[in-house]
Amino acid sequence: MCKLDLEKPEDPEIKLPTSVGSLKKQESSRKTSTSALLTTPKPWTMWITTNWKILKQMGIPDHLTCLLRNLYAGQEAIVRTGHGTTDWFQIGKGVHQGCILSPCLFNLYAEYIMRNAELDEAQAGIKIVGKNINNLRYADNTILMAESEELKSLLMKVKEKSEKVGLKLSIQKTKTMTSGPITSWQTGGETMETVIVFIFLDSKISADGDRSHEIKRRLILGRKVMTNLDSILKSRDITLPTKVCLVKAMVFPVVMHGCENWTIKKAEGQRIDAFELWCWRRLLRVPWTARRSNQSILKEISPECSLEGLMLKLKLQYFGHLMGRADSFEKTLMLGKIEGGRRRGQQMMR
Repeated sequence: MCKLDLEKPEDPEIKLPTSVGSLKKQESSRKTSTSALLTTPKPWTMWITTNWKILKQMGIPDHLTCLLRNLYAGQEAIVRTGHGTTDWFQIGKGVHQGCILSPCLFNLYAEYIMRNAELDEAQAGIKIVGKNINNLRYADNTILMAESEELKSLLMKVKEKSEKVGLKLSIQKTKTMTSGPITSWQTGGETMETVIVFIFLDSKISADGDRSHEIKRRLILGRKVMTNLDSILKSRDITLPTKVCLVKAMVFPVVMHGCENWTIKKAEGQRIDAFELWCWRRLLRVPWTARRSNQSILKEISPECSLEGLMLKLKLQYFGHLMGRADSFEKTLMLGKIEGGRRRGQQMMR
């Protein structure tokens, strides 16, 4: 598994700033690459002249391409500083900062690179129900999956096609994760970092597939949110039912993020229950020295469903949503079987 990071080569041309402070901010962001594949639209600059050809090759109608070209054609800008303003100058490259069309242009740009890399036709990857899967993409995040030597081939394809359209693959910031023995990777004389965990879509992915690390991380984040609500929860002007609704609306969603794919073992279930009772005790301002049972706390709060029960509800809702779809990638992954067999020995105890 390989997480990619692409950055734009240094560009000598100036983009439109509004003040001295914003000019310094843009200069620093131009040198900083963003996480995952193809960067985000904020520090991203692309060749506009190349992009019009890409839009046509991606099947965008000519009249829409013409409208986009008119938005960018003949742009002029002026820089205002504390000492006055500069002369007007032409803008030759770059997407509009904050424009709702910029993410769409970026996604078309990224999709063009992936199609030219021909990842869908490659034989490398993981086979599930006879379907070859070698990449996972969500917005600007991309993960490549294959055997070690095949993964290098996929990586070089993406690197080659990206450089043709003006994006440079940052090997130093590209991370790899293996399910077997950890070995160092070298590509083009540069060594890629091998990790045992990394964050993908705000979830911690580990090499052994254990979700206990992610559950602990989510519980810590939930404690931070609960602590930040102290000033509100201590107010005597807010009723107890309203405070309970605040906890369910602002604290529990942070903990339950991505819980649909969690395997909750007995130890994790006990941690989740302990966290829930900690929230209710903090809400009622009951110190740990007070001799009050958990049952009395739950009786006073009267929650309709426990936190672990809410997680189970989300799991069932997500499963029902997938089963109701005729054909989807997620359904194939959930019901499919990976080719091959596990190693000899007793199954891991839960």
